[in-house]
Order: sequence, then C-alpha cells, then structure tokens
Amino acid sequence: MAESTTENSYSYIGIDAAATVADERQLSRSLRPLHLWALAVGLVISGNYFGWSYGYGTGGPLGLLIACIPVTIFYATFILCYSEMATAIPHAGGPSAYARRAFGPFLGYLAGFSCLVEFLFAPPAIAIAVGQYVHFMIPSMPAMLATIMAIAVFVMINMIGMHVSATFELIVTVIALGGLCVFWSYAIPHFDSASFLHHTIPNGISGIMASVPFAIWFYLALEGGAMAAEEMVDPQRDIPKGFLSGMGTLFIMMSLTCVLTAGIADYNLVKSVDFPLPIALAQVFGEKNPVTIFVNFVGLFGLAASLHGIILGSSRQLYAMSRSGHLPKFLSVINRKFRTPHWSLLTAGIICLFAAITGLTAVVISISVIGSVALYFISLLSFFKLRISAPQLRRPFKVRYGIIVGTVSMVLCIFCLYSVLFFADYFLAVKWAAVLYALAILWYFFFSRKNVRPFEEEFRSSEDPK
Repeated sequence: MAESTTENSYSYIGIDAAATVADERQLSRSLRPLHLWALAVGLVISGNYFGWSYGYGTGGPLGLLIACIPVTIFYATFILCYSEMATAIPHAGGPSAYARRAFGPFLGYLAGFSCLVEFLFAPPAIAIAVGQYVHFMIPSMPAMLATIMAIAVFVMINMIGMHVSATFELIVTVIALGGLCVFWSYAIPHFDSASFLHHTIPNGISGIMASVPFAIWFYLALEGGAMAAEEMVDPQRDIPKGFLSGMGTLFIMMSLTCVLTAGIADYNLVKSVDFPLPIALAQVFGEKNPVTIFVNFVGLFGLAASLHGIILGSSRQLYAMSRSGHLPKFLSVINRKFRTPHWSLLTAGIICLFAAITGLTAVVISISVIGSVALYFISLLSFFKLRISAPQLRRPFKVRYGIIVGTVSMVLCIFCLYSVLFFADYFLAVKWAAVLYALAILWYFFFSRKNVRPFEEEFRSSEDPK
C-alpha cells in the first residue's frame, strides 16, 4: 500500500530536510549531461569487451544477435520510462525511491535490494576480466592479484570525490570507446558475412532464450546513472539528455561488436574467454601484432570505466538504503573532506572482492542479471502506478504514449525474466539469487521494517507547486 499521509503535500523530491541540516549526510551537486552520458556508457562499456561472448556458447553468434533484438527494444522503452521517474524523483536511491513513492516501503526495499544484487555482483565479474586481460598482456602477473589490485584502486578513486570520479569516468570511457573504434575499423575489412551466417543456433529456440542474459550484458547497469541524480546540477533537464544519448551509443556498440567478432574469427575460440576481442584479432593479425596488443591494452580502460562506475553506483545505493533506515546507519555517513559515502564504498569493495575470488565469471554475471531484471520489473510497476495514482507529479520529462511504451517494456521485461530464470545454463546463479532474496526478505521483517524512516522525513515531494 502506498504511503499517502503527507507525501502529496510537498513540492520537490530530493535530499530530506534532516539531511540538509546534517552535513554528514549530504552529497554535492557537480555533474552535467556529459558526465551522465559518460557514466551511463561507462557503466556498460565493459559489456563490449567481455561477458557477452558467453552468449556465443549458448546460442551461437546468430542466436545471440537474435536475442539482442527484444533486449534492445526492452532497454529503449524502459529507459524512456525510467528517465521520466528519474527526473520527477531525482534521488540517490533511484529505483528504490520510485517504488517507495508508488507502493510504500516494502516494494521500495525490494527494488533497492534488486539494485544492490545487480550492482554488487557486476563488479566482481568485471574485476575478474581485468585480471584476465592483465595476465594476457603480462603472463608473469597472476590474474587474481591483478583483480584484487583493480578493486582496491577503483574504490580509492571513488573515495576522492564525485567530480574527480566523474571526470575520470569520462576520460576512461572516451578512451575505451576509441579502442572499440579501432577494433571495428580493423575488423570490418576482414569481415566475412558467410562466416557469421553459416553458424547454426545450438539448441534452437532454447539456445536463443539462454543467450538473453548475455544480450542483457550489453546494456546492464545503464540505469545506474539515476543514482547520481542528487549530484546533478540540473537533474530534471540533464538526466534525459544523458540517458537517451547513452542508449543510442550503446545500441551502435552492441551491433558492431556482436556481428564483427564472429565475422573475423571462429566463435568457438571466444565463447568462453574473458578477453574475446584480442583473441578474435589474433586470428587475423597474430597475438604479437601491435593492433592486437593495443586493443587488449585499451580493453582495460573499458573494464576500468565499468568497474569504477558500478562501484560508484553500488555505493550510492547502499548509502540511500542506509539513509532510509533499511541498512545500518554507518553506511550513510559522508566523508567531510571528499563528500563521498566512504563506508558504503568500502563495503561495496569488500563484497566485490569476496565474489571475485570465486573466479566464476558467468555465474556472477547471471546473478547480476537476475537482480537487474527484478529491478526493471518493479520499476515498471512503479511507472504505471505513478502515472495512475499521481498524475499531479511534476514530470519535466514525460514519455509520449507512456502507457503504451510502458506496456511494451513490461511484456519484454517478463520475457527477459522468464529467459533468465528458466533457460539460463547456470542454475547455481538462480539458486544463490533465491537464497539472497530470502535472506533479504527476512532482514526486512526482522530489522528494516522497524527502522525505516517516515516518508516525509526522507523526501520532499515532486508535485508542481503551481
């Protein structure tokens, strides 16, 4: 049941009044649309450098490409709905804030927890890939040591401050995008369409459905930019610009990477490795060729962009849920010098480290995808509920034909959820996700429910004062 006692009488949603007074709970505003574009693309760009190629193993190149079609349409429609809510409710909790505004604290908590599952289990997979890339370049460097060092470095960079972090994210994202352009430009002259099209689809329809989690990996965490909403200078105007330009960029990246890789190399060579692009180029130019070495090196920037950005996003979700009362209070304490939630960053880093030590990249990816699809489902429910129950909500960005767009997105979201739960090859991921959700629900009823802050303390409303 939605909380309605006082939430319809305020004029803006942002940091709560108590947090404004309490300096140790307040974030700073310093981000522009270009920063959000870099954050949105940077959160996802590692999905072009690794992870997606496991979809070659489940459905073959053609099966993965077919799986990408409904997934792309889903993200295109979802991000429109999500942008509407993000501009109406610019809150560090992102989806947990939207769900709480729509349905009350329990679904708000579940949305926030789903976001945590997505954002806490994506970084370990990326960190593992960083270790593999470094080991490929420097065989004397143990892959796991490089993984641990990467986690430590990016937690420290995020500690320094949001503007520094966002500027770093912009730089590494542009470099990583440049690396992909080099890969595409060298792959196109050697692309053989017959090589791509002659592959069969392993297991037919089941193979395509099993490829959906890896198609999602091309876009996973795009929505994370919304968790920087409280640090945007003008969130109502800038969030749509950053999100929509980011979605367009990612679509182009996905199309080129998915098709060109299998068009220059035998997909069986890349379907189970964490550095598919250098392996593919090596089939054309050789392992020691400068182009292969360069793309491998720049691939580290792509992984760095996503690892850095998703650690940032996970820390902001921990921060927001702590501020709401769902998690221990120390997680929402802000460093007085750098204005960053240092305890949340350290906690995210520790969880990332323990998950990365397992070395189970595909399983960790699948757990993250399960959390993301659950998050999308709850977010779309919130979109419909807010359209119906809060028509007066001030919406600086409003989706045209929103109910139709949202319905298309919801149908495809259910398709993705069904694919992830019933066709994924990694049952271990489904099992662990179920355990995590069961523990989370127990935590809510035995701890969180008693400590959640009243709505009116945490939010100011977003209704147009006119």
